[in-house]
Amino acid sequence: MTAPFEADMTALPLALRYKLLTALVVPRPIALVTSVGPDGIVNAAPFSFFNVFSEDPALVVLGLQARPDGTPKDTLKHVRETGAFVVNLVDEAMADRMNVCSVDFPSNISEVEAAGFGILPGVAVPVPRVAEAPVALECRHYMTLEVTFRRHLCIGMVVVHLHARPGIIDPERLRVNFDAYKPVARLFGNFYARLGEKFVLKRQSFAEWQADTGADALRQDESLIASKSPALAEDNDALFCAPANPVHE
Repeated sequence: MTAPFEADMTALPLALRYKLLTALVVPRPIALVTSVGPDGIVNAAPFSFFNVFSEDPALVVLGLQARPDGTPKDTLKHVRETGAFVVNLVDEAMADRMNVCSVDFPSNISEVEAAGFGILPGVAVPVPRVAEAPVALECRHYMTLEVTFRRHLCIGMVVVHLHARPGIIDPERLRVNFDAYKPVARLFGNFYARLGEKFVLKRQSFAEWQADTGADALRQDESLIASKSPALAEDNDALFCAPANPVHE
């Protein structure tokens, strides 16, 4: 029998830590972040160290990286200077052009133009969004945590406007049509993934879980055991302990 894989992550070289973490924590959503430099050039960079963080206030988080010498890359620099950015979510149709934006262009070249994207003006922030993006979140900078001189955790507050292509969000019920959305996720290396087959798991209340698992009947049996033999009830206590209803973020 093959032994389980074990690794002391603190002892691994950075490249191997990155390799394992990005290959195991999958799939990850992709934020194609647009920002504007002092010269007016629109920068676009894809990030998969990204997710939604909170709804009250509405926050997103980005894992931003500096250059090896510690100088900030364009997105980090622009967010610091302007306090604003736009998260453009990525679908199948724009995946190839999103990948063009990962090229290490010099700061005087706009990735948006190089990739052939169009832009539309921001409504609540002075940063344009990618016209082809299925969804765009206009954000104001909330805070940045400098974890190391190369790694920064940028937290952005989603502000007044969320833009979505027609057909993605039902305006009456605010439900998302994933067949129209078709988001793309990052895996590892050069691998990406489509959404794939969906399935349903209903989140239960504690009462529903008890009814489905027969936990009430188990509790009744426990009470009967306790009335006849307290010592036996203590031995069997672990069998009847039900966990609290979990909270999934």
